[in-house]
Amino acid sequence: MSSIGEGSFHSGTDESSRASYGEPTRTTTNDYHKFMAEHSGKDVLSSDVEIKGSIKFQKELLIDGKVEGEINSEGVLTIGENADIRGEIKTKSITVFGKVQGNITVSERCELKSKCTLQGDLKAARLIIEEGATFIGKSEVSSGMSVKSSSRPEVVRHEESAKPAFAARA
Repeated sequence: MSSIGEGSFHSGTDESSRASYGEPTRTTTNDYHKFMAEHSGKDVLSSDVEIKGSIKFQKELLIDGKVEGEINSEGVLTIGENADIRGEIKTKSITVFGKVQGNITVSERCELKSKCTLQGDLKAARLIIEEGATFIGKSEVSSGMSVKSSSRPEVVRHEESAKPAFAARA
């Protein structure tokens, strides 16, 4: 790896925070090539980048390298096919082409592409899993509701009287 960093990575709209990205080194699917072409000029952590720490970004980020740590955003995250992510991911939307070992929580859409591997639990409003994707874990899909709100019903207890519920009647 030519770039190794420890700490935090913060991405914004500043042009100086943008990384350049070349062609992927492996032969990939047409879907992936199209996606990479569309993301030229976007925030990218290329395949030779390795980060230990937390990542926060605002809009769109493509990670094609190795990350060990937490990823938080209200934006759109793409995990490239060379990526190896180990840690918790919380974002608005995610598309996974590579490997993720950790839990994913998204408020909108999660898409697991055909060659990806996800080991961890998943919470999303919408979930798309392509044939060939590997997913080991539990999924919780809440239709039309934001994942941020509690998906469990609230239990309310009212104590009306001290009488037992199944007392014998006279």
